[in-house]
Amino acid sequence: MHINKVEICGVNTSKLPVFKDAQMKQMINAIKEGDEATREEFIRGNLRLVLSVIQRFNNRGENLDDLFQVGCIGLIKALDNFDTSHNVKFSTYAVPMIIGEIRRYLRDNNSIRVSRSLRDTAYKALQVRERLVKNNCKEPTISEIAKELQMEREEVVFALDAIQDPVSLFEPVYHDNGDAIYVMDQVSDDKQSDEKWMDNIDLAEALKKLNNREKHILTMRFFEGRTQMEVADEIGISQAQVSRLEKTAIKHMKKHIDK
Repeated sequence: MHINKVEICGVNTSKLPVFKDAQMKQMINAIKEGDEATREEFIRGNLRLVLSVIQRFNNRGENLDDLFQVGCIGLIKALDNFDTSHNVKFSTYAVPMIIGEIRRYLRDNNSIRVSRSLRDTAYKALQVRERLVKNNCKEPTISEIAKELQMEREEVVFALDAIQDPVSLFEPVYHDNGDAIYVMDQVSDDKQSDEKWMDNIDLAEALKKLNNREKHILTMRFFEGRTQMEVADEIGISQAQVSRLEKTAIKHMKKHIDK
């Protein structure tokens, strides 16, 4: 199978339904009430989401049909655990779940052997992470995971590192309406501070040229070190929208700085 084709696992993705956000919320509510027909239709309508995620793994030498089926398991788990009350787009919640399911599959089939105890610790940490993401709708810190496991933070870090593949910060995670969301967009930076930004007078002046919403987003992202997911949750928009607004604001600032 070639990734360029729309045919995958016997499914012609060009013929799959496309649902609006409002329609998806209505469908999810119906699914929660036990509507199996709507559940099946919803899953089919989101298979493109799985396909877009597995493209990042197409250089691993793995069978893409297998990855697609594993990704579908992640999609179903995301649907089962999704809470519409958090005002987060389903795709924003589902993508990390799909990636996590695929990564677990790849780790289980990895030729590099990791001790059973270390693997068990890592899997427990991942289960806690998924539960905290479900409950809080944001990525937990390692310290929070370690606290839940009643373990030292270093033990959790060591276990997760042992089963983790290195990923480029500039590797795209998901494309939403043509705008890529990169790994670095989902990583917070605790070392950023107001002082480092405001030392540059030109930068401070350029910041004043932005509207209040743009200022608010850049303040949370670069002054407070918040992730795009956290910003999206706070102001009630999708992560993709935060990404677009952030890039637009930075572009405007560069124009003023370059003058």
